[in-house]
Amino acid sequence: MESKPPFPPFDAETAAQKVRLAEDGWNTRDPKRVALAYSEDTHWRNRSEFVNGRAEVEAFLTRKWIREIDYRLIKELWAFTGDRIAVRFAYEWHDDSNNWFRSYGNENWHFNEAGLMVHRHASINDLPIKEADRKYHWPLGRRPDDHPGLSDLGL
Repeated sequence: MESKPPFPPFDAETAAQKVRLAEDGWNTRDPKRVALAYSEDTHWRNRSEFVNGRAEVEAFLTRKWIREIDYRLIKELWAFTGDRIAVRFAYEWHDDSNNWFRSYGNENWHFNEAGLMVHRHASINDLPIKEADRKYHWPLGRRPDDHPGLSDLGL
């Protein structure tokens, strides 16, 4: 059976670790790799779209990162209990006309015993920003350990 540590039940340390691992994965912008964190039968609500199963997750993420260019994400643990984690996040990106956005949201996650996410519910709002107002300037990929998080940035 596939597995993705850390495993539930979560404590403060393992919940925060799970959130950072998810952030790191999404910052690769590699749909195949990111999809492996979800169960084969995962169910998502992302904005107004419903995604079912790992294959649909991979297709969804492929479309997302074609549209959301230079995507950079920060996630922060909000709450946890047992096999569930709540996070808040913000990411910056631009479209193919070089219009910049910061997208804010909250996610509720539910994990199976193997540490794979079986449910993901995401609410997200997009805010147009000027390129000069960007706060995420690290090279594409993993956010450096010394880069401020959401709370540190006042987000």
